[in-house]
Amino acid sequence: MTRFDPEGKRALFEAPVAAPPDQLRPGRQRDGRDAMFSVGPPERGTVVVDCSSCHGRARIPVTDLGVRLLSGSLFMPLRRHDYWIRCPVCERRTWCDISWRR
Repeated sequence: MTRFDPEGKRALFEAPVAAPPDQLRPGRQRDGRDAMFSVGPPERGTVVVDCSSCHGRARIPVTDLGVRLLSGSLFMPLRRHDYWIRCPVCERRTWCDISWRR
């Protein structure tokens, strides 16, 4: 004897999932690969750190960057990635590029 129970266990696994569109942020909607690998919109008081070893990008506050620079860093100009700091993405000491916008 089977009975139909739309509120039961089958409803959890067989019902189609429909996600509502993102209406919180104005402007162009990012989805898929673009949303996965973007660093987000520019914010005041943040910088973008680009890692040379993991090729990751992260937007971090300027205060966090100051801590990373003061806790042991090296600067070599004329390189693409010119700061030897701890990467915020992979947490390894590696050469990183720091920029205000990207």
